[in-house]
Amino acid sequence: MKRYLTSTAIVLAALSAPVLAQDSITVVGWGGAYTESQRQAFYLPFTEATGIAVNSVDYNGGLGQIKAQVDSGNVTWDVVVGEKALAEIGCFDNILEQLDASTLPDAPDGTPAADDFIDGTISDCGIGSVIWSTSIAYDQRAFPDGGPQTINDFFDLEKFPGKRGLRKSADVNLEWALLADGVPVDQVYELLETEEGINRAFAKLDTIKDSVVWWEAGSQPPQLLADREVVMTSAYSSRIFNAINDENQPFTIVWDGQVWDRDVWMIPKGTSKLEAARQFVNFTSETEQQAAITNVSSYGPVRQSAIALIGKHEKTGVDMKDFVPTAHLENAIESDSEFWATYREELFARFNAWLAL
Repeated sequence: MKRYLTSTAIVLAALSAPVLAQDSITVVGWGGAYTESQRQAFYLPFTEATGIAVNSVDYNGGLGQIKAQVDSGNVTWDVVVGEKALAEIGCFDNILEQLDASTLPDAPDGTPAADDFIDGTISDCGIGSVIWSTSIAYDQRAFPDGGPQTINDFFDLEKFPGKRGLRKSADVNLEWALLADGVPVDQVYELLETEEGINRAFAKLDTIKDSVVWWEAGSQPPQLLADREVVMTSAYSSRIFNAINDENQPFTIVWDGQVWDRDVWMIPKGTSKLEAARQFVNFTSETEQQAAITNVSSYGPVRQSAIALIGKHEKTGVDMKDFVPTAHLENAIESDSEFWATYREELFARFNAWLAL
């Protein structure tokens, strides 16, 4: 007997069918909640506005897969999100397309994108996507009369006794040590290029070393606080936001001295969908879309004009200005990718040796 598809079945069949190549681009990201937030703020609105579908692919970072595709002449990824340092290396290695900031959309008041994007979020082969940060968080139960307010307080064992959590890594810890020792934000990396500065940073870390619980995975700091193994810890601010708002944990974020970084969009050299890829990057760079990412996540926008548009979280109704790193840049440190590309091996070796003492 002949079967007939209902209108609903026809729609479902169409949705499940492969998207035609010319009507789609492949965008590569970190997966999980990160990609889900970008799907809501960027991917779906882009498809609605242009008719170009976004095929989402997850990866673990690095440039290896991009280089393999470019070298083989078989580029299947059209846009990739990753750290600014990757964009700089990929640009030097000629495996990424050059991106012209002058083609990005102006701010609503007419300010050119190059002047509206936060300093450090645009490079020759990378256009800022979101800002994220490492900050301090503390357990309110440990300090019922008021907790730490500054990075200096993190190093003050007398005023705020108890175990501290720190990532087992040289970066961020060395910057914080100098900042807590009185070095101005704009002099931290300059001083870390000297033997005097390095010695000073490790001497400051010595003052709390015996009270530190070291963590390695981003999921650990909220758990350390919840289990009361530490009273305060370094943490990715987005993880603390989730713990506070999804799990009702009694935590507070201390933004003073936060070390912020940015992810950028990159376009692999040789994609057959270059124009659509550029269109996607430009769309996600619009002020409205940059503000939209804060409605579904605690990642910060890369445009100044988007900060004023930050509203409430769609799921929880929380005012996101309290949780977005872009809104707390006073006395913040911009992670210097060039510095760490140059001194990473040397300083990590020294840090590991210091840990073993």
